[in-house]
Amino acid sequence: MITRLENQLNDFDLNVRKKALHELLTLTQKRPNLLPPQANLVNMHCHSFFSFNSYGFSPSALVWLALRKGLKVAGIVDFDTLDGIEEFLEGCDLTEVHGSAAMETRIYIPEFSTRVTNSPGEPGISYHMGIGFTSQSINQIGKDIMAKMRQRADARNRDIVGRLNAYLDPVAIDYDHDVIPLTPAGNVTERHILVAYLDAVKRHIKQTLEYWSNKLDLDKETVSASMADTAKFSDLVRRKLIKRGGVAYIQPSPETFPTAEEFHEMVQTNGALPTICYLDGSTDGELCMEELLELLTGKGVVAMNMIPNLAIPELQENPDNSSLRQYRCDLLYRTARLAEEFDLPLHIGTEMNSFGQRQVDDLYSPELSQLREQFIQGAFFIYGHTRLQRELGIGYQSEWAKAYLPTRAMRNQFYIQAGMAITPGQDGINKLKKLQPSMNPVDIVKGLKDN
Repeated sequence: MITRLENQLNDFDLNVRKKALHELLTLTQKRPNLLPPQANLVNMHCHSFFSFNSYGFSPSALVWLALRKGLKVAGIVDFDTLDGIEEFLEGCDLTEVHGSAAMETRIYIPEFSTRVTNSPGEPGISYHMGIGFTSQSINQIGKDIMAKMRQRADARNRDIVGRLNAYLDPVAIDYDHDVIPLTPAGNVTERHILVAYLDAVKRHIKQTLEYWSNKLDLDKETVSASMADTAKFSDLVRRKLIKRGGVAYIQPSPETFPTAEEFHEMVQTNGALPTICYLDGSTDGELCMEELLELLTGKGVVAMNMIPNLAIPELQENPDNSSLRQYRCDLLYRTARLAEEFDLPLHIGTEMNSFGQRQVDDLYSPELSQLREQFIQGAFFIYGHTRLQRELGIGYQSEWAKAYLPTRAMRNQFYIQAGMAITPGQDGINKLKKLQPSMNPVDIVKGLKDN
């Protein structure tokens, strides 16, 4: 029964997903041992099927995952869309999960136009985020920017498919018929395109090994070894065909993506927080992290996102330490210290938008344990902002925050304290309703603890 309901959590019909989550919650009330005790674990960067999740997880499924893994705090992040926000936050309210919501995109940073930051091989282009959104309903500024982003992405995706159809002949797909239906709201990513082609080859080619060996320009032994692992093979095809150097790669220009200022305006005016994304510290741009942080905090960045399993090579397999591994660990620790110096809370997670990525980081591993408290505080920081913005309109970007908490350090301390004091679900909502947005920060925290 549980498996059936878990599968229904990923149905493209929202009503089916909601009903399944309600039924699973009812089961947990009858069988308390179905869920583990809450642990000192967080995952704030979970992509849903509204962009791409390699497990096929919907926002409701991610709420259930948070319960099944005993997460203290969980967060949804989708690429170029806000479509899953209400479903996720309402699911968190229902199940009493501390939750937050975010969006990821790519921006252009002209000051780093000759340096690569976190988008490999693409100088000036940077993965970037807005965290702490409370609704998918946004103002006209946001709608206009999002519409431009969607138009650019759609044109780019169709161009990729055109190039791949020509190269992968006799295999070809139809973008509207084969790709768009793979996502519930039409927000197509490169990974959806990849899935469509991998499926098409399986259906139409009998000698798949010979076919892929020819198209990837690799010997059969290499391809065969890769095909034994779905995650590795998918990554191989994507790297060889779609990423830099591949037949379908499209070199971005300054006009391809919004500037930091444009994206930040959309994020800030909708109450969310501009957030820099850290890759692994080894690119020429990230080796100048202090310069990058000075620049982007001046443009409005107030938090930092990290993906530990990308920052430290092969963290998921947990092999013996190597010199490269230690080097990346040292870069991660250095960047975490810089985040503290710049008063940037950390926002971490596993993404799950690539095959093989784990569902939860092991914050007790030797590599991550020393950062565990910083990670957990960052999670409660954005949860505190989210709850106070949703219920009282006094989130991080509010006029209230500007008046009472003029510095990043002051806001960080307050929203961490508030986040830790606000219980999730209806109980927390009831406590917040007893407070007034005219109260000062000290009285807000005191009221949350006393209620």
